[in-house]
Amino acid sequence: MPLPRLVFATRNPGKVKEIAAMLDGHFEIVGLDDIGCAEEVPETTGTIEGNAIQKAEYVKAHYGVDCFADDTGLEVEALGGAPGVDTAFYAGPAKNADANMAKLLGALAGQDNRRAQFRTVIALTGRDGTRTFEGICTGAIAEERSGAEGFGYDPVFRPDGEPVTFAEMDAVRKNALSHRGRAVRAMVQELTGNG
Repeated sequence: MPLPRLVFATRNPGKVKEIAAMLDGHFEIVGLDDIGCAEEVPETTGTIEGNAIQKAEYVKAHYGVDCFADDTGLEVEALGGAPGVDTAFYAGPAKNADANMAKLLGALAGQDNRRAQFRTVIALTGRDGTRTFEGICTGAIAEERSGAEGFGYDPVFRPDGEPVTFAEMDAVRKNALSHRGRAVRAMVQELTGNG
């Protein structure tokens, strides 16, 4: 019997792969390209939670499919919580991970306080309306990039209690610790009734 299909409102193949591994055996996870959504899905609310809800509800309204969307912010203490909701666009509209990391490392040059947290909010929309799930991972920004796994800011974020960055971990270890992993597990518990 085929698994129920759930649309993840993203075009990031790294995120689809990460979530699909976590939901293995429960759902078939597909991205926006798989449902023919070529337009930019809006994320203009100014908050992490608001953007996740906006994206999920847009896909549900325009494509008629159950959907979940996430929005994640990297909140750096010494930068007053920045880049926050602008994490993907920190160095400009191109969403360039290398440029974003370069800008972040530059902004923290000479800073002793490198405390930071990743915060993910997932919005799930379906027959029962929209629900949200939050996951937080605390840690610090490394002095320099290290590792080749993952995506985004993974090479510069070291979770609390770990000697390495997310980019130096395999997917299983990262998912066990990460903000997105925590939010996804909360969603899975709700979806499967195991919570």
